[in-house]
Amino acid sequence: METSAFLRKLRELIDIELAEDILIFQQKIEALSLSEKQKQGYCWHPVKVIKTGFTYGDRAYVVIERNDTKNHDFRSGNIVKLYAQKDPLNDTVNGTINYLKASQMKIVLNTDHLPVWLDNEKLTLDLLFDERTYKEMQKALSLVAKASNSRLADLRDVLLGSITPSFEQIPTVHIPHLNESQNVAINSILSAEDVALVHGPPGTGKTTTIVEAIKILAQKEGQTLVCAPSNAAVDLLTERLSAVGLNVVRLGNISRVDDAVLNATLDVRLSKHPEFKEIKKLKIKAAQKRRDAERFKRNFDSAAYAARKEGYKEARELTAWAHQLEDRLIDQIMSSASVITCTLVGAAGSLLKKYQFHTLFIDEAAQALEPATWIPIMKASKVVLAGDPFQLPPTVKSNKAQKQGLSITMMERLLTQIPKVNLLKVQYRMNATIMGFSNTQFYDNQLIADISVEQHQLPIAPHKSVEFIDTAGTGFEEKTDESGKKRENPDEIRLVFEHLHQLIKELPDGEKPTIGIIAPYRAQVKAMEMDFLSEKDLHDYPITINTIDSFQGQERDIVYISLVRSNDAGQIGFLKDYRRMNVAMTRAKKLLVIIGDSATVGQDTFYGDFLDYVDANGSYRTAWEFFV
Repeated sequence: METSAFLRKLRELIDIELAEDILIFQQKIEALSLSEKQKQGYCWHPVKVIKTGFTYGDRAYVVIERNDTKNHDFRSGNIVKLYAQKDPLNDTVNGTINYLKASQMKIVLNTDHLPVWLDNEKLTLDLLFDERTYKEMQKALSLVAKASNSRLADLRDVLLGSITPSFEQIPTVHIPHLNESQNVAINSILSAEDVALVHGPPGTGKTTTIVEAIKILAQKEGQTLVCAPSNAAVDLLTERLSAVGLNVVRLGNISRVDDAVLNATLDVRLSKHPEFKEIKKLKIKAAQKRRDAERFKRNFDSAAYAARKEGYKEARELTAWAHQLEDRLIDQIMSSASVITCTLVGAAGSLLKKYQFHTLFIDEAAQALEPATWIPIMKASKVVLAGDPFQLPPTVKSNKAQKQGLSITMMERLLTQIPKVNLLKVQYRMNATIMGFSNTQFYDNQLIADISVEQHQLPIAPHKSVEFIDTAGTGFEEKTDESGKKRENPDEIRLVFEHLHQLIKELPDGEKPTIGIIAPYRAQVKAMEMDFLSEKDLHDYPITINTIDSFQGQERDIVYISLVRSNDAGQIGFLKDYRRMNVAMTRAKKLLVIIGDSATVGQDTFYGDFLDYVDANGSYRTAWEFFV
């Protein structure tokens, strides 16, 4: 497709996706009554504020509490509205969820003061729809389409296939602690003049590779911009880059940043700067002047009027002075950084407005919508894309937009277009048996397990590293809620814990392997979390329960996967996303246990192949073994 037509098509698809997202939000939340929103988990009411304060960036925060612990759909990073029912138009403030528990939540407010009505005992919290990402994607696509006689225009033509990417001849770099394919990838990154691709299957050290490349380029070129589609991925990179001694500044809403990298954030850097005390004094003084001026009521004489006017004037001058000093400090901190990290959308922020970078790294590029990928590309001369198109795809809510190609990422597209793709071939996580099925299905058997993990097993009697526990014929059928959208399988949960209890009995005293229990359906995860509360004997073990999506990039010694689906029609729905299952099947280091109904999933070619693989290389068991 011709360049302008391709970009125009992307803009149309983003409009379709936005319309669908708004429609879903309206149907799910806005159209519901307060009681229905409470019932379905889209609203907390009543809530009360139990703590207030200010973040490092002088933004107000509140901690709210509710009386029940019902399931809800709030997540860290959500945009929310907190308001008083008696006057929701005036007594309203928006913010971002920083963290939450079953009955408590911390919200960083979009204000630098605390509203007086927060002491109301019956406040309400609602989810809000956030359009910013869509607006920034549309803006980026428009600017990319209009670019001419510029580096952006050149990059656009390379990335859309009109021009072949160039590579310069440079002295070969060899990093001793990296393997051959990792060193090849680093040399490709260094020699690329336009774009380089690093394809990193699970456990192959993708992050290690790009961190080494960033180290070299930060010394050679100066500042480097590093982005990823999610805050979690940005935080991981920030942590790893800081650990190798690079001066990293993490941009973004502090409420969405992991505690482990808070010290790298601009807000914390600013608050710890010696000169920041003076700025804080000026802000406090300005606030006091403003409060003094506001003490004058409507009926006052000319002297009082003059005093109020002078108070406001002094407050404005002090505030302007504080902002001037703060801007200078921000510029110092940003300019001194070796690496700046942020999300793709975060690259559109005002703090980066005057910055241009020679090299941009985008990690987890195969999870990013192409329009979002263009946002940071506008600020760079060269781009390095790293990821794996056979793991989690980007989320697309509109079936129409997905069918028309919105789910195809830039990295996925370039893998067939760029002549030089760097596949990392040695994996350091799984033993050879756990790796085998994924290697055959997705990577043409090009991967090898490093000798350090090739024969890794648990310290128990000889056992197979891959188990499938078949529930066919047991009546362990999936359950759905009234909407038919939330699926769980309580019997599979019982089976997971029974298997785990038996396994733990076989472990030597004091042996506590890390354990992950995952499922493709959030309802199943919530049910597992609730059941786990009563499994007191397991609480001393390092066990994590979560969705498959939340486990990307993580690993555990033992991983259980509950497939959930079990029905007479042989419908597997969500399980059809084989890339998501690739993520699930490649989290385990020493033992992978999958629980499912062969009569339901085995009709699908992918799962049929997996059952054949277990027959040949693993342990095929039946649920009857555990409940006789």
